Amino acid sequence: MSFWKGIIGASFTPAGFDQYCHLLHWLAWRPSFIVLHNTSVPTLAARPKGLTKDHILGLERYYRDEQHWSAGPHLFVDDRQIWVFTPLTVSGVHSPSWNKLALGIEMLGEYQTEPFNSGRGAQVHANAVAAVAPLSAALGLEPATMRMHKEDPLTSHKSCPGKHVGKAAFLKEVQALLAVRHGGEHLAVPVA
Repeated sequence: MSFWKGIIGASFTPAGFDQYCHLLHWLAWRPSFIVLHNTSVPTLAARPKGLTKDHILGLERYYRDEQHWSAGPHLFVDDRQIWVFTPLTVSGVHSPSWNKLALGIEMLGEYQTEPFNSGRGAQVHANAVAAVAPLSAALGLEPATMRMHKEDPLTSHKSCPGKHVGKAAFLKEVQALLAVRHGGEHLAVPVA
């Protein structure tokens, strides 16, 4: 079994997550970009009230005890909150090529079939934007460096985070939020 890095297991509103990010110090490990994922299982329909603390603890057991990984993704985002899973200041396990290089954000849902721009998917979408923007600001990351899991050449998840998640549109929303909340904190190059 690998050394388990632990979890934070705390949920935040978008504003609370923004404050949380700005209190962290990346001293031993500093990510170079963010990777966006979807859970696929469970779907939004399978979690009608989003993720709970019990779900997060179940994910911890799954990654630690069944997968025997050293960590999991950094965040789980649902339609109600942003959960910090693996501490943001250590590398996680979420994408074969990029575990040591990137933060991993899992969005609750199956965006091959579930909508990402309406219903509960739209709120997951908004919360994911609200997670990526403060991380980009706090770390000085250019949002355009964000990658989709399916872009990892070693992944078997060739549709993740799903066909309904448009990268260019998502990045424009991140940059717009950065300009509103973090204008001057991080100079972002516009996405075409």
